[in-house]
Amino acid sequence: MRFTGTENYVATGDLTIAVNAAITLERPLLVKGEPGTGKTVLAEEIARGLGAPLLTWHIKSTTKAQQGLYEYDAVSRLRDSQLGDPRVSDIANYIRRGKLWEAFTAPERPVLLIDEIDKADIEFPNDLLLELDRMEFHVYETGETVRAARRPIVIITSNNEKELPDAFLRRCFFHYIKFPDADTLKAIVDVHYPGIKQRLVEEALRIFFEVREAPGLKKKPSTSELLDWLKLLMAEEIGPEQLRERDPRKLIPPLHGALLKNEQDVGLFEKLAFLSRREGR
Repeated sequence: MRFTGTENYVATGDLTIAVNAAITLERPLLVKGEPGTGKTVLAEEIARGLGAPLLTWHIKSTTKAQQGLYEYDAVSRLRDSQLGDPRVSDIANYIRRGKLWEAFTAPERPVLLIDEIDKADIEFPNDLLLELDRMEFHVYETGETVRAARRPIVIITSNNEKELPDAFLRRCFFHYIKFPDADTLKAIVDVHYPGIKQRLVEEALRIFFEVREAPGLKKKPSTSELLDWLKLLMAEEIGPEQLRERDPRKLIPPLHGALLKNEQDVGLFEKLAFLSRREGR
């Protein structure tokens, strides 16, 4: 099993090396990078490229590691016992399988995405150490042990909101997705918008990188925001000539709401426009 990218996903050479190294070592691939650089989509495209089923476990601040294994619904069993339901005689009827259980028992080797692991409690990664290492866990209510027939390909994403424990990091293969350069971004745009005018892309990329490099910017626009902006530019029929316009009063890019996502950054560009107007007098 080797991942070489897909027609819908532009994978750089270092990224494909990291994915295949994790598959060979049979270790989870821990992927970090700016939000919007395609970490979550990577797992989807790995599954598509390898022809493997995809299982996704989206992590929230309230998510517990046990939920990835299984949950025992004692409340439903108590209610059913009061109603005389015959199902209460078999406790297995009240065991809800988690994503790890599904991955361990899948008929084909799946890709398991554990998305945004840093959102959970700091103990969450440590609580999964044994299960991810041994690829098995015990179900105490039924006395059974669930073992993986084949190790799933595990992709774990993090936005670096919290530091992950060293013991967890030792069990992973790590890759940081760098922000794409201009050539890679052009290739990504061509995948999403085939036939787009290259002059429009060039002008849009010039402005996009100017926005990203503005000093004091609180949130830099990402790849996904560039794609949204280009879609709006095409829908509104804004051409490269309008983007090239250097009128200081229009220093903020057209349809800037796709790129600037908070009032501080909009205010920053309004101040820059004001300073440009003063200098231009």
